[in-house]
Amino acid sequence: MSTRAAADATPARRMKDPAQFVVCGVLVAVGVFLIVDALTLTAGFVKIDPVGPRLFPMVVGTGLVVCAVALAAAILWGSTGEEDGGEDVDLSSPGDWRTVGLLVALFVATIALVGPLGWAITGTLLFAGAATVLGNRHYVRSLVIGAVLGFGSFYAFYVGLGIPLPAGILDGIL
Repeated sequence: MSTRAAADATPARRMKDPAQFVVCGVLVAVGVFLIVDALTLTAGFVKIDPVGPRLFPMVVGTGLVVCAVALAAAILWGSTGEEDGGEDVDLSSPGDWRTVGLLVALFVATIALVGPLGWAITGTLLFAGAATVLGNRHYVRSLVIGAVLGFGSFYAFYVGLGIPLPAGILDGIL
């Protein structure tokens, strides 16, 4: 690298983007929340579990805090991410807010309908709706795949993990 190129790269490398520190703050906040919340957990319905319910959230929370500290140190030492080259994205076009809005509406509908309709039906509609919003035009195939995922995950949780998901209108049938 020439002297001129090194001189040009140095100021850009030293610039610190405050948004990167916001990411560090969010990581710390979520990590601390997980750790504090894990400390309040009790054994619950699983009496024979030698590890208990606290281990996993404690490990994840600690990992998030460690990652936040490492990221903050890297940012302070001048490490920055590469700009998006936009190899398959047109950076001059605006975001597709219609799609984002439809997906948010779909998630809100899922939250509202999971109680009355149950997870199996709501999961089916969630997958088929998301696939359609994202551009899939094979409606029947989306519904079939959604049904396999919705009912499969219902039984995977209920039979495999012993965690009952809401059955909704199919209570007594599933």
